[in-house]
Amino acid sequence: MSEPPAPESSEPSKLVSQFDQIQSMVNTEFGVEEALIEYGIPTFYVKLGKDSKQAFNRLLRKLARVGFVPLLREENGRNVLKIGPKPATKPSRPMINVILLIITIATVFVTGYVLSLELVAQALSLEVQYELDPLIGAVSFTLALLGILGVHEMAHKFAANHHKMEATMPYFIPGPPPLPGFAIGIGTFGAVIVQKETAPNRDALFDIGASGPIAGFVVTILVSAVGLLLSPIAPTVEPLPGGGSPVSPLFMLLMEALVKIEPVQGANYYYILMHPVAFAGWIGLFVTLLNLLPTGMLDGGHTLRSLVSTDFARTVFTIASVMTLLLMQQYIMLAFVLFLSMYRHPGPLDDVSKLSLSRKLVAGLLLAIFVLSLAIF
Repeated sequence: MSEPPAPESSEPSKLVSQFDQIQSMVNTEFGVEEALIEYGIPTFYVKLGKDSKQAFNRLLRKLARVGFVPLLREENGRNVLKIGPKPATKPSRPMINVILLIITIATVFVTGYVLSLELVAQALSLEVQYELDPLIGAVSFTLALLGILGVHEMAHKFAANHHKMEATMPYFIPGPPPLPGFAIGIGTFGAVIVQKETAPNRDALFDIGASGPIAGFVVTILVSAVGLLLSPIAPTVEPLPGGGSPVSPLFMLLMEALVKIEPVQGANYYYILMHPVAFAGWIGLFVTLLNLLPTGMLDGGHTLRSLVSTDFARTVFTIASVMTLLLMQQYIMLAFVLFLSMYRHPGPLDDVSKLSLSRKLVAGLLLAIFVLSLAIF
């Protein structure tokens, strides 16, 4: 026996039946030049005033109460406002966040323990007197790294809440520690939050994209400063064969500001043996750099999309991101970026209102953070 055909969605008919109510809401916020139903979607050609950004937000809240959402775009020199059904969102499951966090704490703790043992062994091989309890090193590394990642993601969460957007708590992603077969593991692949709603305008999209890198960078600087103060320094006559790199000039300026390096007679090189906390700061800079790549759905991609909307500009910045990753030999991240570039950024609901001047100035700060993070390598 064949199954009966699935019923057609009731959303278009619901939109049509409530067209007068929707039009009344639109009329209270915008000057309507033309109103019609286009392919079952209420469509309005509107005139924008000085407070159009605030007017759109008010309309967004009104429509949300009856299950609809507005979309504002510029088409052929006219401002087109379309009203559609508000997408359903799945309820969050906090237990998943908790389980992932516990697993990530365990894998990062193991990483910190291994790093602590390696630091003591390296210092001993270079005849540097240094002691570190691996348990203390593991705990400090775990707090430092998860603190950086947690603050980064919570900044996104607070920005979303500020703009009345629903978003999940951070999902920490466990990864392999540096055990045999996983030499480059750091115990985690980072953390993410899931936005359940589209940004209402470019200001909101910028705030969500920029908040994480800025907050994470501030914590990273504090963590790096503490970690570098705890790091032993090894003077050597000759470069270390296959181990460590002499401090670069830019990095040396940072070292001199934080650590007093006392000269040793006959020493031509000074090596910073990174404490696990300092290594957490290094990872924080690396994460900041990757997140600020101006492409896809990365934080840098969000901020770029709030600044420009042309496909050409986004393509240029995607190519620049690919070249950066090639130079850094980050091939896994490169594959991820190429995957993200296959999907066009949806942009905010209101893609007509411009980004505020203050946020354009903050974009300069993000560029400076990107350069500072890049200079560490």
